[in-house]
Amino acid sequence: MIELLSSHYTYVAAMLILAVGLYGVVASPNLVKKIVALNVFQVGIFLFFISSAFVMDGVPAIGTHGPGPYVSPLPHVLILTAIVVGVSLTAVGLALVVRIYEGYGSLNEQVIREVQADD
Repeated sequence: MIELLSSHYTYVAAMLILAVGLYGVVASPNLVKKIVALNVFQVGIFLFFISSAFVMDGVPAIGTHGPGPYVSPLPHVLILTAIVVGVSLTAVGLALVVRIYEGYGSLNEQVIREVQADD
């Protein structure tokens, strides 16, 4: 078990980062902290994809001649696209948080629910 964990430590790190991000989303009542936690969760997913694409002693499939295990560039391209989409979604989420703060005067989820119940 220890040998498996030491050889696949990036998967363990990815799962820990996923758990921290999920805990932040569930446990924090602050909307900004939820967005930060979602970004942490997203980084865990990125690490998992990149780790799964890793090939020991692999060489790039483009511009390389010779034998050897080739590394597929597809997961890396997908992660680059996901990073761009993640930054965009973070910007939209923070813009919505600004509008929510202007409307309710708080970023706390429970305070917002109380204000909605009073209206």
